Amino acid sequence: MASTTPAVVVGTIGSDAHVVGVTLIEHALKEAGFAVTNLGAQTTRSEFVAAAEQEDADAVLVSSLDGHAQQNCEGLHEELSAAGLDPTTYVGGNLSVGQSDFADVRREFRRLGFDRVFDPAAGFDAVVEALRSDLDWSVEERESEPTRVRA
Repeated sequence: MASTTPAVVVGTIGSDAHVVGVTLIEHALKEAGFAVTNLGAQTTRSEFVAAAEQEDADAVLVSSLDGHAQQNCEGLHEELSAAGLDPTTYVGGNLSVGQSDFADVRREFRRLGFDRVFDPAAGFDAVVEALRSDLDWSVEERESEPTRVRA
């Protein structure tokens, strides 16, 4: 990411209407210097893919609090791949219904193709730092590249 500000697409997936968390992560990422597109609530997989393509996204962050993330995320990575896209992908929130062991939940979402899986207690700073690391984008680059450079 040496010459551009990373573009990130965020949103809640499927029928999930919880937007507070995704709005807060949007603000945390913007404050950290990322270019963020927030798709809001009840976003389909195809809308995530279209936005990732339109924004030339470096990362796609999926939020879900209704416990149905597995069903809603099934096929997302195949759709991204079919569009010729390979962004870094994160998922976080209350990803399953009931008292599931989070290690099992994480394993399932990794199987679905997600690069990182965050539990409901994950802080926004942890997400920002993980994204900086995964995209190899330092604070120094952020300070020298204040705007997104498009190809």
